Amino acid sequence: MTAELVRGQNHALPQTRLEIRVTAGSPVVAGATLADEDGTVHGAEWVAHPGAPRLPGLEVPRQAAAGHRLAVDLGALPEAVHRVTVLLALPAGPGRPVRFGAVAAPFVAVTGLDGTEIATFTLTGLDSESAVTALELYRRQGAWKVRAVGQGYAAGLAEMLADQGLTEAAELAASIQKAVASGLARSVAPPPPRTPDGERARRPAPPAAPLSGPAATTPPAVTSPAMTPPAMTPPAVTPAPGPSGDAGGGVPDAGVPGGPSAGPISYAHPRRQTSAPPPPPSTAPPAAPGQPARPVAGDATGWSMDERLYNQIWGMFEDLARAVAAYRSAVDFAESRMDQELERTLSDPRSRIGGTGDLARAAARAKCEELTARAREALDRDLAQLAAESGVVEPALPAPYAGWDNPVWHGYRVPMEIPMALRLGDLHLPERADLRIPLLVRLPLERGIWIDSGRTAFEAAAAAGGDRLRTLAMETAVALAARLLAAYPAGEFSVHVIDPAGSAAGSLAPLTASGVLSSPPATGPAGVSAVLAHLTRRVDLVQMAVRAGAADSLPPDLDTGEQLLVVNDFPHGFDDRAVTQLRYLADEGPSAGVHLMMVADREDARAYGPLLDPLWRSLLRVTPVADDHLADPWVGHAWTYEPSRIPPGSRVLEQVLALVAAARRTGHR
Repeated sequence: MTAELVRGQNHALPQTRLEIRVTAGSPVVAGATLADEDGTVHGAEWVAHPGAPRLPGLEVPRQAAAGHRLAVDLGALPEAVHRVTVLLALPAGPGRPVRFGAVAAPFVAVTGLDGTEIATFTLTGLDSESAVTALELYRRQGAWKVRAVGQGYAAGLAEMLADQGLTEAAELAASIQKAVASGLARSVAPPPPRTPDGERARRPAPPAAPLSGPAATTPPAVTSPAMTPPAMTPPAVTPAPGPSGDAGGGVPDAGVPGGPSAGPISYAHPRRQTSAPPPPPSTAPPAAPGQPARPVAGDATGWSMDERLYNQIWGMFEDLARAVAAYRSAVDFAESRMDQELERTLSDPRSRIGGTGDLARAAARAKCEELTARAREALDRDLAQLAAESGVVEPALPAPYAGWDNPVWHGYRVPMEIPMALRLGDLHLPERADLRIPLLVRLPLERGIWIDSGRTAFEAAAAAGGDRLRTLAMETAVALAARLLAAYPAGEFSVHVIDPAGSAAGSLAPLTASGVLSSPPATGPAGVSAVLAHLTRRVDLVQMAVRAGAADSLPPDLDTGEQLLVVNDFPHGFDDRAVTQLRYLADEGPSAGVHLMMVADREDARAYGPLLDPLWRSLLRVTPVADDHLADPWVGHAWTYEPSRIPPGSRVLEQVLALVAAARRTGHR
């Protein structure tokens, strides 16, 4: 049973591995301090904050958001730590709230790893405070407890940190706000303004600027404290986190750590005008007076229909995130207001006479229900409009953006050029699970992909057995590899497979039977070593040629097309040298055209200790079944990701791979 705490109340913690979930009506900064038995924080290294989010046994989010998850492992804390204090603060900046009294009361929940709530606390009664101590987890006689604190500080972070004994409180507070400001600059751009009738205004493209590096692109990068890309990598929860994310007219995009596109699309071209692309002509019939405009596929800015659809999908993601955030904030406000009114009623002795208290409580609950119903009505209206838009956009998507069940695949032809993006799956929120937003990743890939074959706390993964999950993970990898092969012109993309034990022969059958693989799947230590040595050599040669400005001096036997390495069942069959080469490919490969797709259970790699942590963090994590591990960096929603699956009984995958193989053999399209 969940304990609903009030200020000063404590509750025993039944386990040591916990999540602390924060929900607020406005983006807040979440952090935590470690203290000794006397409650003293001994230095900046005892504070987890967006600029330094990880401490032993503790991880906090990397930027401000309306929702957070903090990961705590009390058993992994240093022996000297007797207290963990959770801190919330409002980020500084123009146009942002400066006091908690101006926003809905924050809500904090301590949960187990399976999401079961242990204790909750609503921080009511705040007014001029811009920072607040929410909870503290403390050790007493060998056992851990949680206490609801709710102590606010009008002078902000510096005063709060100084109150915990930190001598350099002002400097640390300034560095935290700087890190938050930097994170907000990289996060998802605010949604476009709406016209008076409530429709999205078309986003004008920014002025062209010289490209200064590779196009940055996510998820909702989606981010998550436990995963640190995200990320959303949404279409990067990006993440976004993009997280873990970035500004500009892009699609839910999971291409870089931290979330969506790192900047707006550049339209610079030697023979192209530098003004914004024209808005598309509207082909929709006029709407009836007072009714929302009828949706049209490609109703966004862009130079081509593909780019317009790309930007429209991003707009749909923004709108869904914003609508749900508004609804959740309104519900939180209604419940917080009801709690305040009930608290005032109970504290007044006169309410105990003549049934006055019962009437006041009934009135407070009725008001709460009325506000919640109004919020739901507004949400349903927005969701209906988005569903209608999705209904016209989904059938109009080109093959790289489309699901495997889209008829466009039956007319597939090998392309002449690389598309802007590729669909990895779908994202949705629990308020309407049937409203799916495509999760797109920009091409060429900027980071590798990790398909997690381990069991998670999410229902779909928990219901599947370990062997079934591994099979689904490999089938997901094959489907994604096929998508990449189908997105590139003939001969410009190659796939290599490492299957050390040969356990994935059944899942790999579509690739091996069609003949699209560069060579048969590598098995055994010798096969693993040969493939890794070949790809490592390629990365080394390309990097040396680029640095020397001699790209035309590459060996004639070097395949200059993009390469994908699919690794099954990692780390089984990998020695220390192979692991080092794999890390090198994950870090350096994308810039040299070598990309990594790993099918692995992180728990199986525990024997390597923290050695592989950078590897996991460098990859975009997706799952073979539905899972809510992606978070956008704008409002912090936990988005449920679902992979794009081949319809049961469909031969579309084999048909597409046969066309790709034929084009590779004949050298034309």
